[in-house]
Amino acid sequence: MTKTLPITQAREELPLLVRNAARRLDEYTITVNGSPAAVLLSAAEYESWKETNEILADKALMKSIKKSDEDLKKGKYITFDQLKKELKLNV
Repeated sequence: MTKTLPITQAREELPLLVRNAARRLDEYTITVNGSPAAVLLSAAEYESWKETNEILADKALMKSIKKSDEDLKKGKYITFDQLKKELKLNV
């Protein structure tokens, strides 16, 4: 759940907010004069958002993902065991 707090409170509690974002994945919306101005979240969550946006922006990759999803729904796939057998792998 995202917590909202004014910048003055965020400034006073910044070490705690950063610790909670990093350890507990807390998220904070920081306001200035009552309006949202910034968001504080963990570096891991930020990297995850960036990666997701990169995937969504890649039209060829999204097309491939959608095609794979359609194939899966139609039963057009093989299991890992089938693949190992086909490739004659002893994994």
